Amino acid sequence: MTATTASRSALEIEARPPSRLLALAEGRAVFELAAFYATRHLLGMLPKGDGHPVLVLPGFLASDSSTVPMRRLLDDLGYDSHGWNLGRNVRVDLARVHEMEKLLLQIHKDTGRKVSIVGWSLGGVFARELAKLHPGVVRQVISLGSPIHDDRRHTNAGRLFEYLNGKEPEPVKHGHFTGLDEAPPVPTTSILTRTDGIVHWRGSVQHPQKGNAQTENIEVRASHIGLGVNPSVMVALADRLAQKEGDWHPFKARLSQRWMFPQSRLH
Repeated sequence: MTATTASRSALEIEARPPSRLLALAEGRAVFELAAFYATRHLLGMLPKGDGHPVLVLPGFLASDSSTVPMRRLLDDLGYDSHGWNLGRNVRVDLARVHEMEKLLLQIHKDTGRKVSIVGWSLGGVFARELAKLHPGVVRQVISLGSPIHDDRRHTNAGRLFEYLNGKEPEPVKHGHFTGLDEAPPVPTTSILTRTDGIVHWRGSVQHPQKGNAQTENIEVRASHIGLGVNPSVMVALADRLAQKEGDWHPFKARLSQRWMFPQSRLH
């Protein structure tokens, strides 16, 4: 058994949703939203982008409205941000996957540039799978609190997801959306929080993979619902997106920013 296989086996044994206490504490997201707007001027001073397109995918049961603050910040930083324009993220079927593929390819065609994809929660799962389907048009993937393992016991939303989509959603029946823990062949960042009340943080951890050195985990202090507006997430997001294409390096917080990013081991 390889080290990676051992890590996955241990993860499966420990698979469980976050505690009820953490789930109840998700209301603190309102304070993260307040912090976002209180520091909005400072966030506008983060590293500027090179104008490349960024597709932002919302979480389970959410719509583009949830990503508006993030996308407006990205626009101000010099990126060409895009919502997914597919309504509320509820159903996971082949039609929805095809629509996301069409959107990704259209953005690439219209801009002539590779697209970075940022996905929040279930949106991050979609982001990774889109990059697997079309790695040639994707610059990088950044997921926020996403359940990137096949075991749905990592999330409190697992039963609701299965009620709405079945235990085996249509894409899975056709061979897609399996091996979720396998990162796409592009630079891939998983931003996660140990105090996530919806997706257990272990379910968002990327483990080292043979032949793919461009994967990383970044831990922040945030709620799940607040990941799309938490200032520390915006700092990490801006840093990752500002890297030159083809010159990816693991995240390293500046000395003045290290207090935002816990240095605990993720395993």
